[in-house]
Amino acid sequence: MENIAPFELTQEYLERFREGVESKDDAFIRNSLESARHEDVSALLEEFNAEESKYILGLLEKEVASDVIEDLDDDTRIKFFTVFQPEEIAEYIEGIETDDAADILNDLPVKIREEVIANLGNDEKANFIIELLRYDEDCAGGLMAKELIKANVNWNVVQCIDEIRRQAENVEKIYSVYVVDDNDKLLGRVSLKEIILARSSAKIADIYNSEIIAVYTYQKEEEIADLMQKYDLEAAPVVNVQGKLVGRITVDDIIDVITEMADQERKLMAGIAEDVEEDDSVWVLSRARLPWLIIGLLGGVIGARFIGFFEEDLLRVASLAFFIPLIIATGGNVGIQSSALVVQSLAAISIFESSIWQKFIKTVFVAILNGVVLAGLVYVFVFFSYSSTLAFVVSIALFSVVMLASLMGTMVPLLFNKLGFNPALASGPFITTTIDLLGLAVYFTVAHLLYSF
Repeated sequence: MENIAPFELTQEYLERFREGVESKDDAFIRNSLESARHEDVSALLEEFNAEESKYILGLLEKEVASDVIEDLDDDTRIKFFTVFQPEEIAEYIEGIETDDAADILNDLPVKIREEVIANLGNDEKANFIIELLRYDEDCAGGLMAKELIKANVNWNVVQCIDEIRRQAENVEKIYSVYVVDDNDKLLGRVSLKEIILARSSAKIADIYNSEIIAVYTYQKEEEIADLMQKYDLEAAPVVNVQGKLVGRITVDDIIDVITEMADQERKLMAGIAEDVEEDDSVWVLSRARLPWLIIGLLGGVIGARFIGFFEEDLLRVASLAFFIPLIIATGGNVGIQSSALVVQSLAAISIFESSIWQKFIKTVFVAILNGVVLAGLVYVFVFFSYSSTLAFVVSIALFSVVMLASLMGTMVPLLFNKLGFNPALASGPFITTTIDLLGLAVYFTVAHLLYSF
């Protein structure tokens, strides 16, 4: 029997493992995965088809297999489940927390989803999942897990400890115990430290902390992510409109939300219109990219036509054409920098710490400083390389473009945010295309005036 430890997913190992799968070498597969974490196994299954993955999964302990399924990419898991019967899926769902289980079942066809729930052996868990499926995925109700530990305010410490022991098997991580009244209305929380240090006869009412930050089931995931980041929360209780405790959201759920939000913003800033992955079809990937590429193409065509209006100026001073790329590139870079900072501020809610006018004034001073430095550098270069007149034209135009790009890069994301659009949209092709056209307009207008054509 071979021993492979610690686990490392190399090409050599993958080839040997594939041989083991083809020859149905159960002993080798079990032994080689013994030191692997479920994340490693999930990555390994990405290299196999659904039937092969099902065979590998069947050799693992149910608890480990459940973790592997939970960690799979959504698209991979959907393909994976096509070779499973509902009762087989239910066995793995039993080992997954309710919030993740609901997310997994949401991706399945309604008929299969209902059959899986019907095959769950734990009626309480089945009811929890059914309740979670009622909520939209992007709100607190869709993010929360039903597994938590709560204590009645009238209990003593011994009763609370008994409840912790009873629920410990269901709750993977215990951050604190939530305190409720007889109607399950959330009153506060009590830390494990307080429970351990308190006398056995002490009442929960005497040791719990009523200062607690909770979220409502209808709140959007972006609000919850901001809240948990701001107050550095490891978990947040979720209540309904009556204030009753219905679940909790843990930091690992919020990390997923923040990662997804960052991915969406990055795609928008890159001009990708849809939520796509690298392994999507050629048509889907092209469809996601084409809209902004076409807008960029139109911007280029308009820019070319605009330059045509100043054809006579270019014929008289051909060296004006040399600095068109400089003007366009600098304006685009300044605009992207400014908009990226504003989008970051909006994401961190720091934009509300100062007024729009304060932001505007600060942007003006930064733009002036950057414009003076850049214009000064280009003036010196053009003065000694070409002529003083051309140096004056290019430096004045560059300063004007830097000012304009800075103001646009700051104000456009704020405007988008005010109108309810994602401000990240203003940091991509939209801002660069617009600033390119305005930069050309400024450059040739300055040249036309200063050369007195």
